[in-house]
Amino acid sequence: MYDYFKGKLVIKAPTHVVMEVGGIGFYLHISLTTYSQIKDQEDCKLYASFIVREDSHTLYGFATEAERHLFHHLISVSGIGPNTGRMMLSSITPEEIQQAIIAGQVAIIQKIKGIGPKTAQRVILELQDKLKKQGPDALLPLVISKPSAVDEALSALVMLGFPKQQAEKVLQSLDDASSEQTVEQLIKAALKKL
Repeated sequence: MYDYFKGKLVIKAPTHVVMEVGGIGFYLHISLTTYSQIKDQEDCKLYASFIVREDSHTLYGFATEAERHLFHHLISVSGIGPNTGRMMLSSITPEEIQQAIIAGQVAIIQKIKGIGPKTAQRVILELQDKLKKQGPDALLPLVISKPSAVDEALSALVMLGFPKQQAEKVLQSLDDASSEQTVEQLIKAALKKL
């Protein structure tokens, strides 16, 4: 029904905002992630999700379309309602949630308040394939630090068919002098020892 609201933030709190659009004040529930992105702004655009239940009509606001998209995925899982979905997006970043789901990391999802082991497993089971199939354009940018030269060399050696543990040991033995070496230099040195 509503795609986004663009207007003046009259009230800003970590859990909600009141946004004035065309002389009407809209109360939108937000996550801490959204709050951190809009707290210094007076005017902004929030993507909306209008949730209709038997006992309530509630608006949720998101700083990005990607966060709103992930929210809809989360609340599609049995046992996760809008408030739990918002709690998940407030506890850890949307990027971390997405990464944990794709990687099947139950422990990370389970750390979120109100999410038990069964619910965490259900979230991964129901959303892992959906998030993978959407392709990289639909996914949130993952917060992944740039791999070190040693990490890249290890990946290359594993792809060449060497056992991971064996390649790690060889790279660790090179590690003293490897901080300045390029990926290519590390691979060449490791191949001599493998």
